[in-house]
Amino acid sequence: MQSNRRVPLWASALIGLVSGAVAVAVSLLVAGLVNPAAFPVVAVGNAVVDLTPAPLKEWAIRTFGESDKTVLLAGILLILAAVAAALGRAAVRDLRYGLAGLAGFGLVGVVAVLTRPGSGLTDVVPTLAGVGVAMLALRWLVRRSLVPADDPAVSHGGVPGAVGAAGAAHVTGAAPLPETSPEPLPGAGERHDPSTPPVMRAGNDLRAFDRRGLLTGAVGGVALAGIAGLAGRALSGQAEVSVARGAVLLPRPAKPLAALPAGVDLRIKGLSPFVTPDNDFYRVDTALVVPQVDPRDWTLTIHGMVDRPVELTFADLMKRAVVEADVTLCCVSNEVGGPYIGNARWLGVSLAGVLRDAGVQKDADMLLSTSADGWTAGTPVDVVMDGRDALLAFGMNGRPLPVDHGFPVRQVVPGLYGYVSATKWVTDIKVTRFDRDEAYWTPRGWSAKGPIKTESRIDLPRDGSTVPAGKTVVAGVAWAQHKGVDAVEVRVDQGQWRQARLAEAPTADTWRQWVLDDWDATPGSHTIEVRATDATGYTQTGDRAPIAPDGATGWHTITVEVA
Repeated sequence: MQSNRRVPLWASALIGLVSGAVAVAVSLLVAGLVNPAAFPVVAVGNAVVDLTPAPLKEWAIRTFGESDKTVLLAGILLILAAVAAALGRAAVRDLRYGLAGLAGFGLVGVVAVLTRPGSGLTDVVPTLAGVGVAMLALRWLVRRSLVPADDPAVSHGGVPGAVGAAGAAHVTGAAPLPETSPEPLPGAGERHDPSTPPVMRAGNDLRAFDRRGLLTGAVGGVALAGIAGLAGRALSGQAEVSVARGAVLLPRPAKPLAALPAGVDLRIKGLSPFVTPDNDFYRVDTALVVPQVDPRDWTLTIHGMVDRPVELTFADLMKRAVVEADVTLCCVSNEVGGPYIGNARWLGVSLAGVLRDAGVQKDADMLLSTSADGWTAGTPVDVVMDGRDALLAFGMNGRPLPVDHGFPVRQVVPGLYGYVSATKWVTDIKVTRFDRDEAYWTPRGWSAKGPIKTESRIDLPRDGSTVPAGKTVVAGVAWAQHKGVDAVEVRVDQGQWRQARLAEAPTADTWRQWVLDDWDATPGSHTIEVRATDATGYTQTGDRAPIAPDGATGWHTITVEVA
């Protein structure tokens, strides 16, 4: 059906934007009914994450931090909005172009959905439903925006002057102009007022832009999108999982840890606290939309190179002997002095104990764990089985895991970077070998095994800050998970290294606060460096190395002005 009509640019853009909003909202609603992971916007975003080169991902994490996923989703939605506006413009010229454009975007969504791990044919239903309803909305809005020029709703009850001189000529019986003219038709001998809505010919009918018809139609489309979007969000499980999390009663550990001694936290304002609050704990993962996993539906399957495959429900897990452990986690994306590290008290069951029940075969050397959203990590078997507190954790700082941090169950393995160990929303563990399987990050250029490196950070004073002259506190944290920090040294302006005072550390698996509280700061610009020595006698290197392929190295260095 050919339109061959003109409407103002803002109006055609509005037609496209409303149609696009309907597509997104309806697909979200249907995904809530079928499978939340089949929402095409998220599927496209996840595909973008998977296809993005590693250096670009590193830049995104450095630049946007934990907001990188929000920025990506916002960028995708902005691109969709721009394309939708363009499709609206195409549709008012020829409806077939607009419909074809929507079909093309639907095809992109279908491909993205079908390429996600564990997808099936039913997962394309949300995309097809969204595109189908958007096509109907596009056709409806185009028709509402252009009505017969002699329609009384436009000539008399619509926007004043909606017909214009050409419409008046048509209504009064003036000789019609040639049917092939797609242009606005100003009255004979009169100057056309560009502010007057144009009149176009479609077949044997003159058509006029109806602002009121478009705006009322747009309001209806926005209302439909809003209702569908809200319903889809509710159906996605966020509210239900939040309620289920609130209903979880954490079991008591078989051997509760003692309360943290006062000496673990120096309680210096501005220094990272020993225990990182849940809301401040870093989050770095590939999930654009946090998986919503109801503990009543959760299962963990352990299979592969085992004597007895195991499947556990959440209730099964809670019945096992519960372990409590203080463990610091660190992301491999953490630059020297970076923020992607945190310490918490975790509650869960021994991962090694579950694996012993399954009977790990002697040739196995890798645990390929899979998240509810399909992400994978490869963890060395020997590290998990060597006696450290490797957990299937369901509690964090005395409460059920936050959804952002893996509720209902995640892995926690001391001493390994998260990309090879800390699988959130874990649902599957395949016991295998490194020479047979690869985890998510390995084919992207990262090391297959990621032991955390001995590092330290200056929290006070802040880099680039100005401090008063005189006695100044220099303080921070150091870590060497599963080895322990034995010493921290600080130097100013490349002078002599000075020993910092260390806070207590309950285990070797946590970070350790340190402080140098007698630096006599003199006016001028000063450079401060820090290095740590772990319990094996290794002192961290000052040689700078990037985060890829297995973690950054170097001394954290800051510059301050003393006034």
